[in-house]
Amino acid sequence: MAVDKQAKPAPTKQLGVLAMTLLVISAMFGGGVYNIPQNMAQSAALGAILIAWVVTGLGVFFLARTFQILADIHPEMTSGIYMYSRAGFGKLSGFLIAWGYWMSAAFGNVGYAVLLMDALNYFFPPYFQGGNTWQAITTASIIIWALSIFVMRGVKGISVLNLVGTIAKFIPVAVFIFVLAFFSLRYHMMGTDFWGHLRDNALHDRPLGGLFDQVKSTMLVTLWMYIGIEGAVVMSDKADGRTVSRATILGFIISTVLFMLVSILPFGVFSQGELAAMNAPSTAAILSAIVGKWGGVFINIGVIIALLSSWLVWTLLVAELPWACAKDGTFPKFFAKTNANGVASNSLWVSTLVMQAAMALVFFSNNAWNAMLSITGVVILPAYIGSAAFLWKVIAKKDYPKTARYSLNSALVTSVLATLYGFWLVYAAGISFILVGCAIYAIGLLVFVWARKEQAPKEPLFTGSEKVLVMLIIIAALTSLWMLFTGHLPQIYKPS
Repeated sequence: MAVDKQAKPAPTKQLGVLAMTLLVISAMFGGGVYNIPQNMAQSAALGAILIAWVVTGLGVFFLARTFQILADIHPEMTSGIYMYSRAGFGKLSGFLIAWGYWMSAAFGNVGYAVLLMDALNYFFPPYFQGGNTWQAITTASIIIWALSIFVMRGVKGISVLNLVGTIAKFIPVAVFIFVLAFFSLRYHMMGTDFWGHLRDNALHDRPLGGLFDQVKSTMLVTLWMYIGIEGAVVMSDKADGRTVSRATILGFIISTVLFMLVSILPFGVFSQGELAAMNAPSTAAILSAIVGKWGGVFINIGVIIALLSSWLVWTLLVAELPWACAKDGTFPKFFAKTNANGVASNSLWVSTLVMQAAMALVFFSNNAWNAMLSITGVVILPAYIGSAAFLWKVIAKKDYPKTARYSLNSALVTSVLATLYGFWLVYAAGISFILVGCAIYAIGLLVFVWARKEQAPKEPLFTGSEKVLVMLIIIAALTSLWMLFTGHLPQIYKPS
């Protein structure tokens, strides 16, 4: 490959702390925030939810700190968080992380589609109920292809549309919190069946099981809320390391406070059972019950505008992920093609086909929103675990720079706790979603083989340790197919 010998000037660091913080918050503040009350209350009482937020807050804090430290000690790794796993654990690991991150973005877009259909169902019941009726699947599919065609033409004003969407996200949430906190909160309600052990038919409460199981049931919900915490790292070529560090922590703190308020305050108005039975987006049902029909209309309009703008932005980003990977050889060259408008055309069409296939999964799912939420969380988990493990490896090999802003001991504690939190989330996800995640990774192995044959046709496809990993993934994938066809995936699929 020819190398340009003329030195290129370093890119201008143009984003400040405020801009980067807003980017992090916007990345995390997707449509899921509007359905936290129902998602959290579905299998957990208020006491367990409070503990879950403490566990999640600490875990995500150490993940965020991991990205802070890595941005400081490896500022040259700006192509995405898959670079950490690739540098630390080889090309297959780097590919799988990139593949999982791409699939997570694609399934996240389908999650947007499900929530958008639920919002439309408020105005056109019952045609879009649950987001997985044939009307919902058809409408969502049309939007998927329409947005892809729109992006393919080159979207000049996408940042303006994202700004509109960001405002649309925050205003309804701010109004929701304000109304509940200052006009509707009944503190005695929060003490009603605090641990979820009682049955109260009048309040629709039922025993929810042990505290540990309740806390575990919320983990993928809270993880979904924090997907995007790495936003400043992904954009680290646009700001210096200190700005990335501060923006990551500020974004984490602000988002955590808002997430907790949205999920906890409703318990001062409704019981756990009542919240669990609400249709998505549950914030609309709550506000409508408090202030009347305009509350539901207000929230749902905000949801629709926010989701469409975020969906548009992520349609562009989901195409750029494999394009960036193709540029450095992680993905096949096929994905590097761009059209006359500078859009990664091949990547976009393949991404669109992936999203369309995921819509078929939505149609057969038992709970469309939870299925997309859980699968998205599972396939992105290796990206977080790999980043934390890479930091651990840097320290273990004594490659940690003495000039780093963070002490060696602080980095070691951060890497260990972040890794443990990642594996805790794997356990909390449950076998059904883990196996489905492995099936998604198994498909990716075909793309890895394709890329390796292009990059190094005479070298072995896998190392010895990689062969073991490949076999484990394939066995898990085949197990998931067997469970699918024998009806052993009740958490995901509609019962036959």
